[in-house]
Amino acid sequence: MSALLLSALGLSSTTVQAAEPDVVIKRDFGGYVEEYKAKYARIRDSGQRVVIDGICNSACTLVLGIVPMNRICVTPRASLGFHQAYYDKAWTAGVKVTSAAGTAELMTVYPNSVKRWIASVGGLTAEMKKLKNGYDLWMIVDPCPDEF
Repeated sequence: MSALLLSALGLSSTTVQAAEPDVVIKRDFGGYVEEYKAKYARIRDSGQRVVIDGICNSACTLVLGIVPMNRICVTPRASLGFHQAYYDKAWTAGVKVTSAAGTAELMTVYPNSVKRWIASVGGLTAEMKKLKNGYDLWMIVDPCPDEF
């Protein structure tokens, strides 16, 4: 927009900001908890919305406790996967060893709606517990508007 047009609209160039695009999650299988906590804190602080449009497993699900829930939505393709935290397999000779402290940390991040669902399916275990599109998911995260 030219300065002349901005001036004609009564706006200055410093008041016009492009909105940050939505963050779209399609195939995220998780990773290191601390990296995800930092990533989602940046997204939270930026004001961006998050659209879960596919798989969001493991540490990816921390988005639900870090980004405000009113800025997260799910499409019909969304699914969430939860399991106990485990140590990096590089340090455990490739063996999956769960971490009670890491799992407790995950639970402190999740909102109560997620904690209730996890409790309703028997708590976190080493096996992935999936939450797919439908009523149970919508009790935690709002469906996205039709634009998605």
